[in-house]
Amino acid sequence: MSTRRFSLVKWYLDCVTECGDTAIVYCARLNWRGPAVAIASVLTTHGSEVETRSSISGFRLTCNGGEIVAEHSRLQIAGNWRSEAVPVERVPYETSSGFVHWNCVQPRSLVTLRVAGREMTGLGYAECLTLTLPPWRLPLRRLRWGRFVSATDCLVWIDWEGEHSTRIAILNGLESKVDSVSDTEIALGQGSLRMEDSVTLRRGELGATILPGAPALSKIFPRSLFSVKEQKWRSRGTLSGPDSSSTGWVIHEVVDWKP
Repeated sequence: MSTRRFSLVKWYLDCVTECGDTAIVYCARLNWRGPAVAIASVLTTHGSEVETRSSISGFRLTCNGGEIVAEHSRLQIAGNWRSEAVPVERVPYETSSGFVHWNCVQPRSLVTLRVAGREMTGLGYAECLTLTLPPWRLPLRRLRWGRFVSATDCLVWIDWEGEHSTRIAILNGLESKVDSVSDTEIALGQGSLRMEDSVTLRRGELGATILPGAPALSKIFPRSLFSVKEQKWRSRGTLSGPDSSSTGWVIHEVVDWKP
């Protein structure tokens, strides 16, 4: 199908094992100025090693009830995400030109995953982001996003700064007040998430981190998108509240969208 109207549906799925080994899977479908394009990538860590592989080729992803199955033969990915928390949806931005729809399908998951012959099991997270307007047209200057998952709790947040600003934090399925967001702490209305022992998963401009594995995108996207700066971490997190606390793994990032 060919269309000039922009549409991007991007799935993000992750898994962190008990010892901290990490896998992040991206699967996206882009419709714009030509036939639909399927894009996928996987980032993995093992000890101190971080590897990213990308491909413009088809993938299989099904979401039925509380289960997600993702497969990509070229990237050697086969995984199952089983939901352990109630999904949530929000629309962070909407105009007459289009919208951003955020569907946090699994705030906490039990995951079994095979990547390039290596088996992983652990707690994870899954979301689907739908854009019907190009990302370079968003009134966005800086974006902070992250998710915390432990055996008993899950927290996900979006901190959008720019001409249009908004903050969203969902703690165990309920909206939570956000007082402040930084690289090391999320201050909530009745508690906080502290992030320590951070390991950099990715850092640099998108043109050097994500897009080299998909060179055909340079013919589709404007050059300004390639200069967007991103830093992503995996950290040890401690979520503290009035009556309890828990520890787990955090994956979080800051994206400098526009100077």
